[in-house]
Amino acid sequence: MNSSFLNQSSKTAHILVVDDSSDNLFLVQTILEEEGYDITLAEDGRSALAKIEQSPPDLVLLDVMMPGMDGYEVTRRIRQKAELQFIPILLITAYDQPSVVEGLDIGADDFIRKPVEVDELLARVRSLLRLKYAIDEREQIARQREDFVSWMTHDLRTPIVAAERMLALFKQGALGQLSAPMQEAIVTMDRSNRNLLAMVNTLLEVYRYEAGRKNLLFSPVDLRRLIQEVVEELAPLANEKNLALQAHFEEKVDGKVVGDRLELHRVLTNLIGNAIKFTDKGSVDIRLGGANNPSGVTIEVQDTGPGIAPEDQAMLFERFRPGTHKRSGSGLGLHLSRRILEAHQGSIDIKSEVGKGTLFTVRLPAHK
Repeated sequence: MNSSFLNQSSKTAHILVVDDSSDNLFLVQTILEEEGYDITLAEDGRSALAKIEQSPPDLVLLDVMMPGMDGYEVTRRIRQKAELQFIPILLITAYDQPSVVEGLDIGADDFIRKPVEVDELLARVRSLLRLKYAIDEREQIARQREDFVSWMTHDLRTPIVAAERMLALFKQGALGQLSAPMQEAIVTMDRSNRNLLAMVNTLLEVYRYEAGRKNLLFSPVDLRRLIQEVVEELAPLANEKNLALQAHFEEKVDGKVVGDRLELHRVLTNLIGNAIKFTDKGSVDIRLGGANNPSGVTIEVQDTGPGIAPEDQAMLFERFRPGTHKRSGSGLGLHLSRRILEAHQGSIDIKSEVGKGTLFTVRLPAHK
């Protein structure tokens, strides 16, 4: 068994008991304190929520019927607090099956009926505390994994950047003249190294978003100018493949939004770059619209590539789920794009048909 689980299960559990009857509070308190638990009491729902806010317990024993705010409402409000770690809720009820069903449906984890039997109460408490510690351990492992990946990707950048600078010196001839085959090899190595650096940077950004450590700098952004900028940057890639790369702007759309310009640049670069990468002939068109939608603007990226199968579309925005195309990458770019857009209160979706190209649609709130 994991040592962290043993450490958690051996600590003194903090239990909050909520009941409007002082006799019931005293009875449950006496039973649980004899077992070595740390007990806090609350006589109504509002004071219980305040105590949870101040010091979240490991378990809540909650009477269903209380004046003012009943146990159902307390349960509902606890589950609405996304910032709280998981807290098991044991409902104490004197009522029948329908009340139990309602309590479980709104987020309670177990129930016990009055009058309370000592052995049953202790067994249910132990069961829910085991559940609590198991979930806490799982979340701790997930955080440790994310911290490790973040640390690893951050440290990986150092040797990759060093290699990039060394390859640049080779290409410049600073370390002596290179033969034609060596020059070709250096160019290939440099391209691969840049791709690796881009993947590491993307992975680092993904975990910053996942861990809630990404700080966005919001300011007015002109999407017309931003789209033109990205199109100009990616035009050489399109020219290499003889693709038509064009941006179209609806006349009545000013394209003003509030967002992090660098992150929105990242989204557009990813979507347009992917469209160029997977399209071998035809065109890539970017359209800025939304004249008929006063609450937001839309950016469409349409290509004439091979299209995406329905089974691939369903997992396209998931982490580490690349498509089946032979040129598919790590599967992180679209996942990161969606996270960025969600942080801007926006969205992204896809329409595609095999053999008929792909359309990505980005929606962002308009600048107020």
